[in-house]
Amino acid sequence: MVAPYKTLSSRMAWSCPWYSVRQDEIGLPNGSTAVYNVIEHPGAVFIIPLTADGQIILIRSYRYTVNDWCWELPAGGLKSGRSLVETAVEELREEIGGAAEALHYVGQFYPSNGVSDEVAHIFIASGVTLGQPQHEAVEMIEIHPTPLAEALRMARANEISDGPSALALLISESKITQINADSNFYLR
Repeated sequence: MVAPYKTLSSRMAWSCPWYSVRQDEIGLPNGSTAVYNVIEHPGAVFIIPLTADGQIILIRSYRYTVNDWCWELPAGGLKSGRSLVETAVEELREEIGGAAEALHYVGQFYPSNGVSDEVAHIFIASGVTLGQPQHEAVEMIEIHPTPLAEALRMARANEISDGPSALALLISESKITQINADSNFYLR
């Protein structure tokens, strides 16, 4: 498919260690030009931690940007030189102190395609055991083991206000069921 816009020029408007803002001048199909700002993001992983006793580990994180405690899944941005799997393992360990028997790749989605090029990758971590989290200084995180049915209900009822976390749970429902059948986990 041919892109309807043509990039005429690009410049980096701002950057920090986690993302940057690129400003593009673009040519439109009607011959006029416009400016488009793109948040360049290295990508992220969202992990659905599944314990052997049928719990999904949800977290409640305080998010300064919205001044609210938000229900979420463990997640984090990709770092240079680390694979998707390495990032998922690291984020699971850091945010919930989790270790998994296996990681299952589910798929990907664009969490904010109107302003960012970020690609979010979903993993199910099965056979998760909890240990001591290693939160960053600015992370305020509570850990909540939750039955699968309750986590899905929360996502459907808009109680998980972090959109990417809710979407990752809903996208993964059938894969979680398959993993449950293959692993003999008991999910409520």
